[in-house]
Amino acid sequence: MTQVQIGQEVPDFTLPASTGQAVSLKDYRGKKRVIYFYPKDMTPGCTTESCDFRDYNGQFETYNTAVIGISPDDLASHDEFIAKHELPFPLLSDTEHEVSELFGVWKLRSWNGTEFMGIERSTFLIDENGVLAKEWRVVNVDGHVQEVLEAAKQG
Repeated sequence: MTQVQIGQEVPDFTLPASTGQAVSLKDYRGKKRVIYFYPKDMTPGCTTESCDFRDYNGQFETYNTAVIGISPDDLASHDEFIAKHELPFPLLSDTEHEVSELFGVWKLRSWNGTEFMGIERSTFLIDENGVLAKEWRVVNVDGHVQEVLEAAKQG
């Protein structure tokens, strides 16, 4: 599978969503999309990042931008995460890592000396025509959402 590059149209994909329906990228045609990939529901960094996107969600909407979170967690985990933190946007379940691989964020990682495959925290801004406009890889959570919002305003 070829990894999507800045300036290229992002191939359509469909994943099961916390809304109870499948969500496709094409569902958002005509809107900018922020897709953020995060490693795991209910972990400290992922919670902070998701809550930051929650807190700025109204501002993203002002700039015709939809926020979508993707992780390898299942829908039951997403439902609990959304309920606990009142997340107003869908979380998509990429249990087979197909979309994560398309974006090149499914990587060999290590934690406390143990290596494993997992999500490298990353965010992507897709324009109204479905073209990848900007990417943030190996994201540091502090201040990240404000930086993404600034890009959405300008794009």
